[in-house]
Amino acid sequence: MAVDTLLLELGTEELPPTALDALSDAFAAGIEKGLKEADIPFQAVTAYATPRRLAVQVTGLADKQPDREVERRGPALAAAFKDGVPSKAAEGFARSCGVSVDELIHLETDKGTWLGYREQQPGESVHALLPEMLRKTLQSLPVPKNMRWGASRVEFSRPVHWLVALYGSNVIAAEALGLQASRTTYGHRFHAPDAIQLEHADDYLATLENAYVLADRQQRRERIREQVLAEAEVLEANAVIDEDLLVEVSGLVEWPVALTGSFDERFLEVPAECLISSMKANQKYFHLLDDQGNLKPLFITISNIDSADPQQVISGNEKVIRPRLADAAFFYETDRKRTLASRIPQLESVVFQQQLGTLADKARRSTIIATFIAERINGDVAHAQRAVALAKCDLVTEMVLEFPELQGIMGRYYAEQDGEPAEVAQALEEQYLPRFASDAIPQSLTGQALALADRLDTLVGIFGIGQRPTGAKDPFALRRASIGVLNILVKGELNLDLHELLNVAAEQHQGLPKAEGLVEDVLTYMLDRFRAWGQEEGISAEMYLAVRARPVTKPLDFARRLRAVKAFAQREEATALAAANKRVSNILSKQEHDGSTQVDQNLLQEQAEQALFNAVATSQQQVTPLFAAGDYQQALDVLATLREPVDAFFDQVMVMSDDEAVRHNRLALLASLQALFLEVADISQLPQ
Repeated sequence: MAVDTLLLELGTEELPPTALDALSDAFAAGIEKGLKEADIPFQAVTAYATPRRLAVQVTGLADKQPDREVERRGPALAAAFKDGVPSKAAEGFARSCGVSVDELIHLETDKGTWLGYREQQPGESVHALLPEMLRKTLQSLPVPKNMRWGASRVEFSRPVHWLVALYGSNVIAAEALGLQASRTTYGHRFHAPDAIQLEHADDYLATLENAYVLADRQQRRERIREQVLAEAEVLEANAVIDEDLLVEVSGLVEWPVALTGSFDERFLEVPAECLISSMKANQKYFHLLDDQGNLKPLFITISNIDSADPQQVISGNEKVIRPRLADAAFFYETDRKRTLASRIPQLESVVFQQQLGTLADKARRSTIIATFIAERINGDVAHAQRAVALAKCDLVTEMVLEFPELQGIMGRYYAEQDGEPAEVAQALEEQYLPRFASDAIPQSLTGQALALADRLDTLVGIFGIGQRPTGAKDPFALRRASIGVLNILVKGELNLDLHELLNVAAEQHQGLPKAEGLVEDVLTYMLDRFRAWGQEEGISAEMYLAVRARPVTKPLDFARRLRAVKAFAQREEATALAAANKRVSNILSKQEHDGSTQVDQNLLQEQAEQALFNAVATSQQQVTPLFAAGDYQQALDVLATLREPVDAFFDQVMVMSDDEAVRHNRLALLASLQALFLEVADISQLPQ
């Protein structure tokens, strides 16, 4: 069986840069899946992509499927012959196999003996299998939006122009999207526009690079990164390379060339975030900072041509960015003519959600929730109330309407200019923190109260109208909101009861169609998010379930228990004690025990049960103050010393004594043992 390299390339008009990675990965995954399903051996599958092409290269690909033995089963032997003469069923089966009855074999199975036939089936070639595999893969690509062009009925993300299908040096006769496969590809649109004949599939990357195309996505990104950093070094500045922007820019060019331009220093009077948003969103520029972290009046653009006159390219970019920055300056100056507070009435006409009212309605509800929280965390109630009132006012400013990603940031700037208290202004930006699981939380108490109130109102409201998230849909980002609440409460060390907070939030809504059981429903959903939260800290599903089994509704307390159980699970005593607790749980659930943990010492007959009683009593004295302080890890360290008396008890004591009083006393002893561990978690859930 021979092996060689396979190359597939689809040439297109410029593809959407933000969809390029998904399309490229799906193309490679589809071909890889097809090869595996066809059982064709290969070494590696690599995806390549530029704005004008999607490509897959498969190295070490066998030229065909392995030959395989095919076994067919016919009629049962009892029905195949009558008095030694083949039946019609046997003869018909033989004809279907293309042989005589004498050439059939006997197949022994659990259900008896059957007539059968085995034959060697030669594997199909790559040339025969690949065309359908290619068509199927291209049809299933996650195209954001299909289009048609000219008179063609073919649909794809962008018009397609060429198709390459090479196995080694041979063209595979394939057809897809109205194109016939060949060995013809094309280089850079401007630097190397003529057709290029690929001699071998292994020549792909080198041939394209000679034609001013870097087909390797990662190589192109690193080339851009290196060039941007090099430009910044020459300018004695620090380049800020946003990874998302880097990915998008690499999806816009085939031959990146970094060039530095500048803009008028007067624009630096506008908040840096506004200028940066304009440069990133509109022009895909990288911005530069000085050593103090201040924005410099410079930018780096990535050109798709290696111009003989780069200054012309730079001048063109400077000409384009000037009106963009002028717009940002205009929005900023226009917004400053009014205070944030003067915009509060406008929120009455901005709908938050049709069934939940306007942003003004949301602010009224959130004010009560934030007040409750501020009082509990010793925050400034007046500041919290003011922050809620102003929280969404920047959403109706010109700047945020143009650049939504600046919400909160502009609220802080405008509040500072209006002379609002510093903590109120800070809270307006902090209300959106954390934006993702590992993001920072609000640092001010007012910011924490605002961020919690806003999310809790949203969670209760959306659940209350029956729009809880599904597996695929979460339009109000309730998962993120839930994890945000948990992170603020845990990282901020706010020992607040989530059940209580949700009750306060629910009381602010009237006439919700799903009001019955609402608080419990949202509480369950939010605490279930601890499973994902814990994964980042190396907490297993069993550890999570151990804590989740307890009625814990304070997230900070929940997190402390999770960490304690994680530490306990590393101890050598953990497995034995988990098994013992499981055994205790099973015994108590099967007996008619009243749940009592009161042990009568006079009924303790065996030395092992007396020892366990003393150990439990001693441990209880030691851990009670630790439980009260929330020091669960140290408490479990104390309880780990119970392993030996517990093991001895089960080895030497018959729990189910014939004496009813003794039996109930021993059950009470086990219940008292179990109760100690249940103060932290149900460790019987841990692996045993």
